[in-house]
Amino acid sequence: MAGKAIEITPNNFDEVVLKAAVPVLVDFWAEWCMPCKAIGSTVEQIADEYDGRAIVGKMNVDTAREIALKYDIRAIPTLFVFKNGEVVDKVVGAVAKSNLTKVLDAAL
Repeated sequence: MAGKAIEITPNNFDEVVLKAAVPVLVDFWAEWCMPCKAIGSTVEQIADEYDGRAIVGKMNVDTAREIALKYDIRAIPTLFVFKNGEVVDKVVGAVAKSNLTKVLDAAL
């Protein structure tokens, strides 16, 4: 099966993101955010292309406010790259796919 962005919630955040054996790209987004919707398909493409090498997930800031606050998410979309449980890079805004793959490649 091809890769698909995982829905990350407060309940699975530690397991999926912080304890992952591979880098994790987390898209912090919201249903009402038009730029978030604009890069949604790009995030799905990256999930497919990096299947087996990295985890790609989406976290709705409206249902995960405490995590959004913990990581100081002030604008969405904000995409973080986690490695070994730590934030190693972040991208803010609806950026080109190449910007996202560049930060993810650096973490591989």
